This record gives sequence, structure tokens and C-alpha cells, in this order.
Amino acid sequence: MNSARLFFLCIVSALTLTSCAVQRYRAAPIAPVETASSFESRSLSDAGLQSFVEKSLGQPMAPWPPKVWDLQTASLIALYFSPDMQAARARSEGAEAAIVTAGARPNPVFDFSPGVPSPYLLALDFAVPLETKGKRGYRIRSARSLDEAARFDLADSAWKLHSGVRRALLDYLLASRSLDLFHSEEKVRIEQVKLLQERFIAGDIPRPELDLARIELSKTHLAISSAGGQLAETKAALAEAMGIPVEGLDGVEFTWGDLESPPVAQSFSLQEIRRAAVLDRLDIRRSLAQYAAAETDLQLEIAKQYPDIQIGPGYTYEEKNSFFTLAVSITLPLFNRNQGPIAEAEAKRKEAAAAFLQKQAQVIGDSEKAFAAYSAALNELAEADQSLRQLQDTQLRMTQFAVAAGEEDRLTLNGVQLENAAVARARLDALGRAQIALGELEDAVQRPLSQSDKFPIGPESPALTKAATEALR
Repeated sequence: MNSARLFFLCIVSALTLTSCAVQRYRAAPIAPVETASSFESRSLSDAGLQSFVEKSLGQPMAPWPPKVWDLQTASLIALYFSPDMQAARARSEGAEAAIVTAGARPNPVFDFSPGVPSPYLLALDFAVPLETKGKRGYRIRSARSLDEAARFDLADSAWKLHSGVRRALLDYLLASRSLDLFHSEEKVRIEQVKLLQERFIAGDIPRPELDLARIELSKTHLAISSAGGQLAETKAALAEAMGIPVEGLDGVEFTWGDLESPPVAQSFSLQEIRRAAVLDRLDIRRSLAQYAAAETDLQLEIAKQYPDIQIGPGYTYEEKNSFFTLAVSITLPLFNRNQGPIAEAEAKRKEAAAAFLQKQAQVIGDSEKAFAAYSAALNELAEADQSLRQLQDTQLRMTQFAVAAGEEDRLTLNGVQLENAAVARARLDALGRAQIALGELEDAVQRPLSQSDKFPIGPESPALTKAATEALR
């Protein structure tokens, strides 16, 4: 049995060597108390956050943490802390692992049949599966297409985070400016009440006129209280969008380079917006990758009509005689030719094609509506700007000159200042609607349209690569 022993030892050695690469299970329990405590301890001084931001921007950040943050850096904070991004990264890692699974070759089969009870009977067989018609290649191509779709999904998740941070930061800055305008109006109304009270004491005006001014001052106090609550609410929403406790924003300042001057509609055309939406949107490109995977899956099922082959040597020991064989086995396609799975794959390909066309039509409509809404909002803002400039450049300035020359009193100037405050609030509301419309237009094309917004959103962006996310581990 020397030959049999040698054959058996070779097989056992091969199995022993492959067992060295066996992975072990590692538990990863979730402790709700610890995760809640970890969230509460998040802050902008996090060293891992600094490393992530520096790798994403490609430049050092000193001092850390900075006192002033902009939209880009605020979005990177959200990328670092967001559980949505962690889930998207996990899906992307799963898609990468699926490529390894798709490329794995089938393991050989070893069969050992000892004689019982006779020791003079022994059979050893070793079979190597061989896939035909390029099935392994189709699996790899499908897995790579799904991996590409997962990377687009990761970038899409990043864009949605950025969009959420943009809206939250916009609301916070607008609420802050609204509060400042009400405080300015309060000073004017306090002066107005003082001037009217002096006239009332002198008998120049009736009491209802003074009472009306006091009522307006009380309304302004209430507006300040409401605006203060709105500011606190938007600050909490901004902290939530960034993924940190609201206390983490204490003492932090935010800047927005071109908040006051959104890009004019003439800087991009409807055709350009529509083309960008159709060709560059991340969900469109993800749908294309998913369709490519469905196309390859159909090719794989068609290839499965051709059976695979198993080939391998065999050894049999019987009554002191050794026999060596070369066996070939194949599944005969007598009862079915994989018709069911082929039909299912064809249906899934049609479904993927319909989903792409549906998404494409949707984004075209969304981009056209967003462009129209932004154009209308810009027109409204332009009218508010013109009204405010006319008031400040003519009536307010002339009244100030007249008061200085003694031709008008402070009460007249006071009334013009209140009118200016009302127009300034209307202009701020128009600015907010224009910036909101711009954000919706950016969502329609999934890319920034403002010069100051340089947030990286591509699937290969530094903020989304493995190198930039090592700090999360």
C-alpha cells in the first residue's frame, strides 16, 4: 500500500495547508449605554476628526479646532460622524467582498472509502471542478458592476448629508440674521416710544398714538423671543445634521462666502442643468451600474445551460492490488436547460431598464422644476434688493440730511428706519427662498453650483476613499 499511503499523505497535506488560512469569529456586541455615551462625548477637538478633515482637504489644519467653520468643513464633520455614512461604507465593503466571492474557484472534492470490515479494500478519489462557458468571469463582472453601484450609493449618501448640512446651516444663519434685524428694530422702536412719550407729555399728540407705538414695541419683543427660540432650534438641527451634540457648537462661528449673492441664473442654462442631471447624477449612474449587473447576470444564467465538469484521479486498493483511474463526471441537461433562471434574469434586466428610465424621467422633471423655481426666487430677490437700495439710497439718506439740517425731526427719521427694517426683513426672506431654491437645484444635479462650495462628492473623492476613513476604525 505504499502508493496508497503516498496518495493519502498528499491529500492530507493539502488539506492541512489550507486549514492554516481559516478565519476565527470575533464578537462585536453593541452596548447602547456605551454608544450613547460616545455620542455625548463627541466634539470638534476630536483628533480623528482632524486627521479625517486634513486627509479629505489635502492640507493641514492649524490651529485645531478652527474657530470658524464653513459649509465644506461642516459637511466633512457630518461625513465623519454620521451613522448613515457608516452604513453606506459597510455596504460598499460588502460589495467589494462580493467580488472575492464571485472570483472564488470551486474547491476540489476528496473522497475516502475504507473497506469495512476487510482491510484489503480501500478507495481514494480526488475531483477538481471545472467551470465552463466563462461562468466565473460573468460572476466577477456582475460583482464589479454592483461594487460600482455601491460606490455611487456611498457618494449619494455623502451628497445627501452635505445637502442636509447645507439646509441646516442656511436656516441657522438666516435665523441669526433675523434676530439681529429684530434687535435693530427694537432699538428704533424704543427711541420712537421715547420721542412720542415726550410729545404726549407736551400735549402734542393723543394717547392712542403713544399706545400704538408701545404695542408695536411689545410685538417686537415677542418677535425677538420667537426669533431667539428659532435660532436655538436651528442650532440644534445643525448639530444633528453634523452628528454632534448641540453643546459641541458652543463658541463656534460659521461663515458662508456668497450667502448674500447666490449665482445668477445666466451662469448656467436649463439645457446645461438638464444634461448634468441626466448624465452626472449619482443615482442615475448607480442605476446604470445596476443594469450592467443585471445584463451580466442574464449572460451567466444562459451560460449555465452548459454543465460543468469534474475531473480527477482516483486510487483503489483491493486484495493487494492497486488500481489508478482518471474520472470525468458531468451533469446531463436532460430534464431542464435552466429555462426558469434565464426567464427570471430576463425579467430582472427589464426591471432594471425600466427603473433607469423611470429615474431618468424623474430627474429631468425635477431639474426643470428646480431651475424654474430658482429663476423665480432670484427675480424676487432682485426686486427686494432694488427696493432696499432705493429706500437706503434715497429716502433714508435724504431724511438723515434733513434731520442734520434741522428740516426734519428724529421721529420722521425713526419712521423711515422702521420702514427700512421691514424691507430688510422682506429681503432676508427673499434671500432665504433663493438659497433654498438653489439647494434644491443642486440636489437636482447633485453637484455644487456655488463658487464657494467645493465639497467633494465623486465616488473617488478623497473624503470617500479608504485612506480618508481609516480614522473611523
